[in-house]
Amino acid sequence: MLRKFITGRVMIPIILCLQILPLLLFPASSFSITSQELWLPLLLSLLTVIALVQLLLRKNLAAWPWYLLAFSQGFNIISRMMTLFPHATVSGQDGELQANGSYVLVAIVAMLLSAFEIWYGDLPEVRQKLASRSATPKTA
Repeated sequence: MLRKFITGRVMIPIILCLQILPLLLFPASSFSITSQELWLPLLLSLLTVIALVQLLLRKNLAAWPWYLLAFSQGFNIISRMMTLFPHATVSGQDGELQANGSYVLVAIVAMLLSAFEIWYGDLPEVRQKLASRSATPKTA
């Protein structure tokens, strides 16, 4: 029932556009100019936007936009895993290490959302309905 709902004609473009969310889901401190974490989410978001334009606006039936989406989400998972442990603790006011629960939670949620987007993009129903939408002639 849920799979039928998420592969409906209306839901496909909505869920595909939500691919940007896990790429940009970071604590506010990560979006400072001095942070080196800023460029990777922006680059992956740019790649995702290019793929979404090809799929949703230009109705491109080629496989490369799907590969670009999967690459962006997969790279997001890998980069989150690499930065999870260095950011899992922060120095407190008295110099002791404290758990950075918000960063860990945000990273895990972003990884799960990216994994969902990879799974969703590989569903045959999604690709078939998107292809059939672009193959139908427009009548005006």
